[in-house]
Amino acid sequence: MKFTFFISMLFICISGICINPADTILSTHPGFNERIYDREALVNEIANYRGINISDQKVLDAIGKVPRHLFVPKEYRSYAYRNSPLPIGYSQTISQPVIVASMTQLLKVKAGERILEIGTGSGYQAAVLAEMGCKVYTIEIVPELGKRSKLLLQELGYVNVHVKIGDGYEGWKEHAPYDKIIVTCAPEEVPIPLIDQLAAGGKIVIPVGGVNEIQYLIVMRYNNKGKLISQYQYPVRFVPMTGKAQE
Repeated sequence: MKFTFFISMLFICISGICINPADTILSTHPGFNERIYDREALVNEIANYRGINISDQKVLDAIGKVPRHLFVPKEYRSYAYRNSPLPIGYSQTISQPVIVASMTQLLKVKAGERILEIGTGSGYQAAVLAEMGCKVYTIEIVPELGKRSKLLLQELGYVNVHVKIGDGYEGWKEHAPYDKIIVTCAPEEVPIPLIDQLAAGGKIVIPVGGVNEIQYLIVMRYNNKGKLISQYQYPVRFVPMTGKAQE
């Protein structure tokens, strides 16, 4: 493992992955400088993962910047850079990193886009999107998780992430329409309010399926005729969407 330091630029290159502290949202937070080797190893594992092709370098760069260990409870931080989901309390999990990368890649986000996220959870997915220059509006139904994630994201300097505590089934009308929508919990059917809040030409990435059913990750997008079409990707396992989705 070799580091090359350009002191005048405060620029670090790690095995082809370049991390410029000026590019992070708040480079002065110590978390961005912790466990860099672990982040590099995780990025390499994701880039070479069999079964799910992650080829978008911007997605890999964002994964490499976010200090995932800060988004999990202290008792699980030694496992933070394994490519696996982890408990975050309240019967919720932080998703497997390769799934985070895959869903982000499927969204095909661009800097400056407005993204609605349903299911803030740990806040990790929102941070990855923020690192890609997106303006993120994220909703969490579990108040304790929402408050914890909002505080952490603020501490890390993610000023382009806005957290709301509420039922994600209804979306966040005040800031609609959204260029892209990502859902990190599984409803049995795609909520109509989310479709209504999607901008023309937009895209939704969402897992769909019941608790005891096979869930599938689905990409919904508007084609050039303005028709919303669905593309099934692969089977997944997410926590169920609660609230109105279960009524």
